[in-house]
Amino acid sequence: MLIYKPLRFPEMNTAALSKVQFHSVQGPLSLRQRKELKDFLLRLLKRKGRSLESLQFIFCSDAYLLTINRQFLQHDDYTDIITFDLSEGPSLTAEIYISTERVRENARTFGVSFSQELHRVIFHGVLHLCGYKDKKPKDKLEMSRQEDLALKAYFKKKAVPRGTRVPGQLAPIPAR
Repeated sequence: MLIYKPLRFPEMNTAALSKVQFHSVQGPLSLRQRKELKDFLLRLLKRKGRSLESLQFIFCSDAYLLTINRQFLQHDDYTDIITFDLSEGPSLTAEIYISTERVRENARTFGVSFSQELHRVIFHGVLHLCGYKDKKPKDKLEMSRQEDLALKAYFKKKAVPRGTRVPGQLAPIPAR
């Protein structure tokens, strides 16, 4: 079992919001308006027909996520996100691992803020849990459209489009 340390957030006292939790294996993470984000994620899941038992976001490094990618998916590539649906019944139980290093690099590549890219990746993971795929070109376009809709709704304005590249796209491991 992977071990991560919980971030300490005072708003986690309410039962509904505590169903969504954020953790970090690499120290403090600047994630603002966590209560609003949790509310939004709960509403998004409900709109997509998913009831929630537990959703854990684990923010980590490239190396940490690469280890998970190798161990559980037998992939030898860096990625920005891995989503595990651990549900055993109708209510969703899941863990979403996000490499903040990869998110930061992708933000620079696509000319968007770290915050926008981080939220895009968070929404991407939740959309996977709602049944959206991103392996085929048609599915990638729909995933990207859904991400844009979520970003627009969350930030209540038009988010900067990034084209059709989707979080989860693999990056080669640099030669050593």
